Amino acid sequence: QVRLEESGGGLVQPGGSLKLSCVGSGRTFSSYAMGWFRQVPGKEREFVGGVSRSGGRTFYTDSVKGRFTISKDNGKNTAYLQMNNLQPEDTAVYYCAGRLDLNNEYRGFRAAALYNPWGQGTQVTVSS
Repeated sequence: QVRLEESGGGLVQPGGSLKLSCVGSGRTFSSYAMGWFRQVPGKEREFVGGVSRSGGRTFYTDSVKGRFTISKDNGKNTAYLQMNNLQPEDTAVYYCAGRLDLNNEYRGFRAAALYNPWGQGTQVTVSS
C-alpha cells in the first residue's frame, strides 16, 4: 500500500496562495485516485476535491471551485493542491488521501471512509 506525506502548509494572508504537495511512496501510486480533505477542530473532515488516478478528471466542492486546482503527476508520485485567493474560512488542517481505483471508477467521492491511506496533514492558516 502506498504511504502519503503532505507538505506546503503555512501562514498566508487573505487573498494569498499556497500549494500543497502530497508525495506517495511505492510503485502503485498511479493506481490511486487522490482526494484532498480539510478539518477544523470540532468538525468532521470535509472533502475539498479529488483527482482521478491519471490526473485527467478533477472534482471540487462548491466552496473552492475557481480558487483551488488539484493535479497529479504520476511520474513524480505526487498530487498537488494549488490554493488561490485564500480566505480565513479556508483555515484548517489539510489531508491528502488515496483511493485504490483499479477500474478507473473514481467520481470524486466525498466520504472520508472511502479513502485509505491518509497523509499526516498539514496546517494552513489564513490570517492578516
